[in-house]
Amino acid sequence: MHDTSTESTAKPSRRTVLAAGAGVTAALTVGTDARAADALGHRKLRALISRMTLEEKVGQLFVSRVHGHSATDPDQADRDANLREFGVGTAAELIAKYRLGGVIYFVWAHNTRDPRQIAGLSNGIQRASLDLPRGLPLLISTDQEHGIVCRVGKPATLFPGAMAVGAGGSRTDARTLGRIAGKELRAMGIRQDYSPVADVNVNPANPVIGVRSFGADPAAVSRLVAAEVDGYQHSRVAATAKHFPGHGDTEVDSHYGFPTIRHTREQWETLDAPPFRAAIEAGIDSIMTAHILVPALDDSGDPATLSRPILTGILREELGYDGVVVTDALDMAGVRQKYGDDRVPVLALKAGVDQLLNPPKLDVAWNAVLKAVQDGELTEERLEESVLRVLRLKAKLGLLDEPYVRPSGTDRAVGNGANLAAADRIAERTTTLLVNEGGLLPLSPGSHGRVLVLGADLASPSGTTGPPTGVLGAALGELGFTTTVMSTGTAPSAAVIDRAVAAAGAADAVVVGTYNVSATSSQKVLVERLLATGLPVVAVAERNPYDVAHLPGVRAYLAAYSWTDVELRAAARVIAGAARPRGKLPVPVQRADDPAKVLYPIGHGLTY
Repeated sequence: MHDTSTESTAKPSRRTVLAAGAGVTAALTVGTDARAADALGHRKLRALISRMTLEEKVGQLFVSRVHGHSATDPDQADRDANLREFGVGTAAELIAKYRLGGVIYFVWAHNTRDPRQIAGLSNGIQRASLDLPRGLPLLISTDQEHGIVCRVGKPATLFPGAMAVGAGGSRTDARTLGRIAGKELRAMGIRQDYSPVADVNVNPANPVIGVRSFGADPAAVSRLVAAEVDGYQHSRVAATAKHFPGHGDTEVDSHYGFPTIRHTREQWETLDAPPFRAAIEAGIDSIMTAHILVPALDDSGDPATLSRPILTGILREELGYDGVVVTDALDMAGVRQKYGDDRVPVLALKAGVDQLLNPPKLDVAWNAVLKAVQDGELTEERLEESVLRVLRLKAKLGLLDEPYVRPSGTDRAVGNGANLAAADRIAERTTTLLVNEGGLLPLSPGSHGRVLVLGADLASPSGTTGPPTGVLGAALGELGFTTTVMSTGTAPSAAVIDRAVAAAGAADAVVVGTYNVSATSSQKVLVERLLATGLPVVAVAERNPYDVAHLPGVRAYLAAYSWTDVELRAAARVIAGAARPRGKLPVPVQRADDPAKVLYPIGHGLTY
């Protein structure tokens, strides 16, 4: 049962949420004498910190997951999951036990069912913390990158992902995305977004970044990162550039292994550093670390998350960044291979981190930090440096003055018609036409009225979109085609391929969505069998644009950069000629038979 009615109407339990912090936001953001205002805000935050216990200071540095749609009345399965992981049943009890500084929302934790519920959960979390002695508001965060990484789904506005935006190349669009997405997150009580990705994806085999990156050109990535940061932060949501010092050239996923970046220091300066410099120049509120080994920057064998030479020496001292540094999730394999779960958070703080994100065992991590201070390995002054940065960010975002959101405003702000239309317009500028032999596209209902739509049908990133073949089929149907839809999977069997070829016999054209095709992929066999029928075959790369190199026989190939609805609807409009293809490749596509040679360079993109 949802208890959002009580959480949604939550008001501060004390007349002043934070008496000592009142006016800190104004002191940090307005005034004719900015230096005097900053000094005033700094003194007020220091006064808050002086009244905190050591345990409360430790808690401020942790950002944890928690199961459930409600802070006080989660479903029984979520209550049981919390009891197993944390020894308490609810978010409110978790906050009271560890005096957390933040909570991260996930789809799988059932935090993000719908906008009103999310707003109610956020209010309940804030109320739980503010009802405690010396209670402080929490910084609620999520990974809302758009494209293939989304934690909040429909009816919220879902935009194209970073590589699609890179194909559009518009700083205005990137800024608009950040501004609208930020306003919607803020309306639901989410004040920190772990976006944008500032990694420069120079490795086509990168399994974890790929289309989450704006592209392979550091200058272009830098421009779009800065624009998106500007959009988010003008909506008073903290943007987070990730994953420092740069995760774009790896063939290992740090969720499951420990990647090594072999760039020289000079290559790092040229390829990886520029987007982070641009984010810092744009006033980025937070930067996320990477669980990667970069020997040219630190030859100790430690991941960047635990590296003082990287986080303090380079990020703080060389790049001049004094905002919040947050770890990537501490339950990932990349940070757990060299040290135990009790050492990782302590070493991260010694390296220069401020926020410790989602440790696998919160009790182990929290108690390890507490013990490190009690034993003298960490000083209380070192903790206070990070607490100050976290509180300074909360003040800047207005959390110390108004931590609650109005659910009635959520309905108006989230997924309204203007926002959805903006997402569609942006998507139309991203679809990239890679191949169009003989002018096959656009298709016409008059000459190709019956269309068979096939594809992999990946699971929705947010759990609220798709299936991709259904979305493409419906969009083409609205444009005058008669469509038949068939899901063929990422590895179609011989029987599935036979059924697809048989179904093509009743079609005038075939549209097939491809997903990360390789030389040995049975998706390649499927497409080649369809081509052998003699029917026009239009392929849509639903993730990596590199698919096109493995299917040279396809006469018309589009890159959509994701399998989410907004990008597939845009692709359908391009296929039907309702929109012109305007996207340009933000990454090069190498030849499949000779990767040293470029098949399609950055900037390639056809139109009509």
